[in-house]
Amino acid sequence: MARRFYLEGKSKTEIADEFGVSRFKVARMLEAALQGGLIRLEVRLPAELDAECSDALRTQYGLRHCVVFASTEQDRGGAVLATQRLGAVAAELLTEIVTETDVLGLVWGPEIEALGRELTVLARCKVVQLSGVTSLRPVNHSAVEAVRRAASIARGPVYPIHAPLLLPDGETAQTLRRQPGIAEAVNQFPHVTKAIITVGAWEPGLSTVYDALDENEREQYRREGTCAEVVGQLLDADGQPVAPQLTERTIAISFAELRRVPDVILLADGAERAAATSAALKTGLFNGIVTNTTVAEYLLR
Repeated sequence: MARRFYLEGKSKTEIADEFGVSRFKVARMLEAALQGGLIRLEVRLPAELDAECSDALRTQYGLRHCVVFASTEQDRGGAVLATQRLGAVAAELLTEIVTETDVLGLVWGPEIEALGRELTVLARCKVVQLSGVTSLRPVNHSAVEAVRRAASIARGPVYPIHAPLLLPDGETAQTLRRQPGIAEAVNQFPHVTKAIITVGAWEPGLSTVYDALDENEREQYRREGTCAEVVGQLLDADGQPVAPQLTERTIAISFAELRRVPDVILLADGAERAAATSAALKTGLFNGIVTNTTVAEYLLR
C-alpha cells in the first residue's frame, strides 16, 4: 500500500479496490506505517535556501511568499552583491507561482536583468515593464531585455517602456506617458496581478534616482530623511514618502496602483540595502520577498 501511494501515486480509493478494503482502512494503515517508522518522509530544500529564516520572516511580517537564501562571507562583507543568486532564486519562485491568468509586471534594474537571464520556464502570460530605466544608460533593446526575455519564455505579449525612469520635469514626463508605446504599457498597470519590485538605498550605485540627480538634490533629500527608493518614490526609515512631487517626473507604476496588485514581491540583497528593505516593507505594499540571510537577519532584529 505504501509503495502504491507514495511511489506510484495511486489514490487511496484505487488502493482500496486493489486490496479489497475500504479507503478509510487504507488511510489508517498508511498512518500507522508512518508512525511505526515503516515509511520515512523527508523534505529536502536546496542547500543555499534557509528554510528556518524564511519561515520566521514570513511569520513576522505576515508575508505570503518568502524565500531567504544563505549569504556568503563575501556578501556579508558588502564587497559583492548577491545579485546573480538573487535573480536565480527569484526566477525559480516565478516559475512556481505564475499562472496563465496572470499579468506579470517587472521593474527595471540589475536584479531583474539577473532574473531574466535565469528564467527558463514560465506559464503563458502577459509581461509588463513597470518603470523606465536609469537615465544614465541608453534606452535601447538591452535595457529592457529582461522584460522581453520573460515574455518570450512565457510566449505572451510584452509591454516594454523605452524611456527613462526620471525626467527633467513633470511636463516632459507627461508628454512621454502619452507616447503610443509607453501609453500601451502604462495602460496595463491596472491589470497586473504579480509585480516584482526592487529597492534602492540612498547611496551611489544603489538607487536609480540617486544616480540621476545632482549632488545638491541628493543631499536635500537625504536631509529630509530619505533612506530608500522604490519605483522612483523616495521613502524615509518609517516607509513614509519623501518629496512626493518628484514622482511627477517619473515614469513608473504608482504606489496606489501597486496596492491593487494581488502579489507584490520585493527583491533585496546585500547589507547595504538592509535598512532600505525595512523601509520598503513598512509601506505595506509587499506580501512577498526574496532576499539573503544578511538582510533577513536585519529585518528579524
